[in-house]
Amino acid sequence: MKVTIHSSQLKGIIQAPASKSSMQRACAAALLNKGETSIYNPGHSNDDKAALDIIQKLGATVEFRGDDLLINSVGVNPVAEEIYCGESGLGIRMFTPLVAFSDKKITINGSGSLLTRPMDFFDEILPKLGVKVKTNEGKLPLEIQGPLQPANIEVDGSLSSQFLTGLLLAYAAAGAKDVSIKVKELKSKPYIDLTLDVMKQFGFTVPENKNYEEFVFSAEPVLESTHTGVHYTVEGDWSGGAFLLVAGAIAGPITVRGLDLTSTQADKAIVDALMAANAGIAIEAKGIKIHPALMSAFYFDATDCPDLFPPLVALAAYCNGESIIKGVSRLAHKESNRAITLQEEFGKMGVKIDLNDDTMTVYGGNGVKGATVHSRHDHRIAMACAVAALKAEGETIIEEAGAIKKSYPDFYNDLEKLGADVSLNNKFKLYE
Repeated sequence: MKVTIHSSQLKGIIQAPASKSSMQRACAAALLNKGETSIYNPGHSNDDKAALDIIQKLGATVEFRGDDLLINSVGVNPVAEEIYCGESGLGIRMFTPLVAFSDKKITINGSGSLLTRPMDFFDEILPKLGVKVKTNEGKLPLEIQGPLQPANIEVDGSLSSQFLTGLLLAYAAAGAKDVSIKVKELKSKPYIDLTLDVMKQFGFTVPENKNYEEFVFSAEPVLESTHTGVHYTVEGDWSGGAFLLVAGAIAGPITVRGLDLTSTQADKAIVDALMAANAGIAIEAKGIKIHPALMSAFYFDATDCPDLFPPLVALAAYCNGESIIKGVSRLAHKESNRAITLQEEFGKMGVKIDLNDDTMTVYGGNGVKGATVHSRHDHRIAMACAVAALKAEGETIIEEAGAIKKSYPDFYNDLEKLGADVSLNNKFKLYE
């Protein structure tokens, strides 16, 4: 589908979407929690739906009660021989160690860009935990057969923290004791903080965190009966909220509600970037108010929050001067190679971007031109182009714009609520 966006003036109040990072972790914890879990403010992105489908195939029951979710589980007890992760990188990396709880042979598959992402770390690590693994030359599909037995291991955290999230949950649920997971070069540390926070809220044993270099399970495991009847509220999403905040800085004024400033989400750092750019931002009890101002070039290290690159590029396009964003090496294995994709698609909009090793330089303040761009089937590229289009000269057409359903299916609808001139050529299919 295509979306057409014209230069617009935004105004109003909008609620941030539910965090898929929080939602998917809650689904995994609810599966492992032997009892009843109530989830409030659940998300409904494609990744969220994939997580719900996975836990049902692994034996949990899911019931919608109004806007809330009720999940019952007896632990990992597969009722299907295959699970499907859609295009969720977190889903495949987090749930695979949990699938390995079972002694049944289970096939794990996905679609889209997930089929090309490296999965060879499963080949390397899971056999050390007593798990039989078969991959397609380091790619999907995977064939897993447990049961997983916690042991002292070392993992590489330079590519992603998501596999570590799955291992931490698996070790806790398995009642691991006197074992540790050592980690080399851990990236995206705030996402591990989120994992540990979810574990704590669900009553699981939380390992000792030794400077993100080692996670030690030394305490007595929590008894199963002590963490039933869990109530968990999914946080507002700083990843999706970042696009709304940048939209407000470019074309506001708007107020974004539902974002917790005490959150462990990595993308909360968008506030620091906006302040560095001298955006018109005010943080109040009822939300974050943001309006256009004369913005200047900024430096930002996005190594621990690589999902911020797309909204940061849209922001930098409207800042006077050369903005430098560090952490490019984290972008190669996303839904697209985001560094090159951002360079090419924003280049179509008249925004020059240079890539040099681990840094990206965005030459801003020279105007943004409407153009026909392509999402590359990447939800964050689609949203970044849409935000940049809000004050562009001429219309912008985004091809394959429906990619946003992966994380923020209401994105274009929310822009419309704020007054954006957005035309969808297939609106029914976008919101079905």
